Amino acid sequence: MNEFDHIYTNTRFDSEPSQHMEALALKSPKRRFMLGASVSMAGLAMLGLPSAAISRTRNTILNVFDSVPLSKLDTITVPKGYSWSVVNAWGDALQGDQGPAFNADASNSAADQALQSGMHHDGMSLFAYPKGSNNSTRALLAINHEYTDDGLLHSDGMNTWNAEKVRKSQAAHGVSIQLIEKTSGGWKTQPSSEARRVTAYTPIEITGPARGHDLMKTAADQDGVRVLGTLNNCANGETPWGTYLTCEENFNGYFVSSAATPAQKRYGINDKGFGYRWHEHDARFDASAHPNEANRFGYVVEINPYSPNSTPKKRTALGRFKHEGAMVTQAPNGKIVVYMGDDERNEYVYKFVTKFAHDPAQPERSADLLDEGTLFVAKFSKDGKGEWLPLVQGRNGLTAENGFPTQAEICIHTRQAADRVGATMMDRPEWLAVHPTSQQVYVTLTNNSRRGTGT
Repeated sequence: MNEFDHIYTNTRFDSEPSQHMEALALKSPKRRFMLGASVSMAGLAMLGLPSAAISRTRNTILNVFDSVPLSKLDTITVPKGYSWSVVNAWGDALQGDQGPAFNADASNSAADQALQSGMHHDGMSLFAYPKGSNNSTRALLAINHEYTDDGLLHSDGMNTWNAEKVRKSQAAHGVSIQLIEKTSGGWKTQPSSEARRVTAYTPIEITGPARGHDLMKTAADQDGVRVLGTLNNCANGETPWGTYLTCEENFNGYFVSSAATPAQKRYGINDKGFGYRWHEHDARFDASAHPNEANRFGYVVEINPYSPNSTPKKRTALGRFKHEGAMVTQAPNGKIVVYMGDDERNEYVYKFVTKFAHDPAQPERSADLLDEGTLFVAKFSKDGKGEWLPLVQGRNGLTAENGFPTQAEICIHTRQAADRVGATMMDRPEWLAVHPTSQQVYVTLTNNSRRGTGT
């Protein structure tokens, strides 16, 4: 989600004018079929699949439990016959009772935090444990930690600020992977060799078309192949070969630039950021001094939850934008399709189709399947139909003359590439889902106070 949506703006550079979904919907003779006649829901039935259609949802379908009454109590209220319990909270040790305990006064060190669950959980997935089993009482739990509230993370909040606090904030970001088990006392975290934290300073490999490109090189990584950390991890996805996809969303807010370039502004980088102040003690977040560092964030990151010593990989072929999630499905021809939304007002919906097919009988051969394929962006038309526009170098105006001499530039400046081809602006596309039988693709749209502004 976009908890900082009101803070930043971006600068759009259009070549072919991009229309907003609202304008197209109002022209469409089929607009009466939209759910609740709400323009903000117009993208619910996604294009690209021949059977795609929009239909009304009857309330009776959802009447499977008693409604929950309104309440002002500071607790969780569930329907009659249901119960809830805490499975994982900020500060819980990855190794259960064997890890550093959480201090209620937030006095845990950065080193402690690196062995504990991070802050502000978001997308998460369960993985069978052991791998390939049907065990219903044990599983690996992968959880995103999207952002930190530094007023709570430190004993004295941000009254003082130093490198240790920056390190702790960075350690509270990223992903936790831990073993959970159903016990007589409920689900509990148990010690496990698979448990690990991926933080804002964990070494991560850069893969795909942008690997080694000049725009990915920094003083600390002159080859442009390895970046430290993943951050603002929002929603998620899982692959058929058993890996976790964590998605970097509002990465721009961690960077500060006193003179942001047009390319940086297109992603919302400015002279204020979100107030994390990391740049004061970690120079790579000073986008004026290290302009390429931000190019290394905004990707889908693949993590093998069963291999704690493996290096996570940023899959640049899937594009760079504010990823909400990554919905993975397999096409009839065996190729893997990943649907993604860029969660900001007036941004776009994307999909990625792998070059090669996935073979369930040989899952190990799919380890780097997400490095090769075609990235598409959605364009709707006023007749209610749509098309997927390929973001491929040399096509649809994505040429060297227009600033895209290689596929790497498209993967790094994906928003600009989508602007160029005339994709349809949406109302903050977030989570996506694929219907298991009809194969219709659904996307949730949050809000848009910028409609009609073109920014």
